[in-house]
Amino acid sequence: MSTSGPLTDDGLVQLLTPAGQRVEHSDYSGRIAHLDAEALRGLYRDMVIVRRFDTEATALQRQGELGLWAQSLGQEAAQIGSGRALRSQDYVFPSYREHGVAHTRGLDLADLLRLFRGIDHGGWDTEAHNFHLYTLVIGSHTLHATGYAMGVQRDGAVGTGDPDRDTAVVTYFGDGATSQGDVSEALVFAAVNNAPMVFFCQNNQWAISEPTTRQSRVPIADRAPGFGIPSVRVDGNDVLACYAVTAEALERARSGGGPTFIEAFTYRMGAHTTSDDPTRYRSAAEEDYWARRDPIDRLRLHLEAIGELPAEFTADLDAEAARLGERLRTTVRGWEAPDSASMFEHVYATPNAMVETERVWFEAYEGSFLPATGAADTTGAAR
Repeated sequence: MSTSGPLTDDGLVQLLTPAGQRVEHSDYSGRIAHLDAEALRGLYRDMVIVRRFDTEATALQRQGELGLWAQSLGQEAAQIGSGRALRSQDYVFPSYREHGVAHTRGLDLADLLRLFRGIDHGGWDTEAHNFHLYTLVIGSHTLHATGYAMGVQRDGAVGTGDPDRDTAVVTYFGDGATSQGDVSEALVFAAVNNAPMVFFCQNNQWAISEPTTRQSRVPIADRAPGFGIPSVRVDGNDVLACYAVTAEALERARSGGGPTFIEAFTYRMGAHTTSDDPTRYRSAAEEDYWARRDPIDRLRLHLEAIGELPAEFTADLDAEAARLGERLRTTVRGWEAPDSASMFEHVYATPNAMVETERVWFEAYEGSFLPATGAADTTGAAR
């Protein structure tokens, strides 16, 4: 059994240091050999755009336009790197913070906000992007992912040798979720069925206000071998390493090699959600330590060092980010509340007698109220 604690960064797969220097790794450097300067700029653009989206969403919540928001600040490399390693046929089961992965799957980022605005059950067509709805029940979606992966396996879409058919399933969750029974059950089912699964744990150091040291006495990745699942720990702020490690795990899953557990060692630079105050449980020194390991700065420093970040590119990117911010503000403020009875739609895939009964009752209940008063009455001008 490992004697190292859960916060150790020993043995992390790393291809890009915090100072932006490339380092070689015998097992994973080859996985990124095809990423030229244009591809690196693409990864940089992805992270910048997602961070701007996250910043705008946080501001919209503070302005009362969203009910809640879960920030991904600081976790961009883990999400963009892993997301860009996916193929179109692969399927993703996210928790509720995977905004970067959603971006790589082609979702309009504005659609993510419909859930947090409270006007939609999810906000996007899961089949159009092979990206499931956000799951707010901690860890429950890992079982959904495993069941889906077992279905893919039974459909014969694993190990055929056809790169356009072989499929992997990846599920994202945090360090705190590993304390949930659902995650353990998912690991059991994935292992014994050799399911084409990648368990991607974003260890951002804090399960709300509980540190990782209260979740485990050993690195979280050390749990997986006990289930018979190989694991790897990766520098979660290194977008290249996250890409390489995930690409290898996905390839194993698609070829019939079974599940892999990835622990991306990263940090939640923002609050758990906008209802949280992280200054109550963590220090400024800790936040400063991780700020110096910012995933975007890391890739920027590398691109600058190799002379592949021209001023024209950064200017265009800044303009693109500004346009996204404006579009998000306009879009969200333009949304109107849906008909309240729409909550009964899309609850099940097929008609359900209980849901229909509840819908009829609710519509009758709403209809029993008097019509709403006019604006003059509500402001007191008529009194």
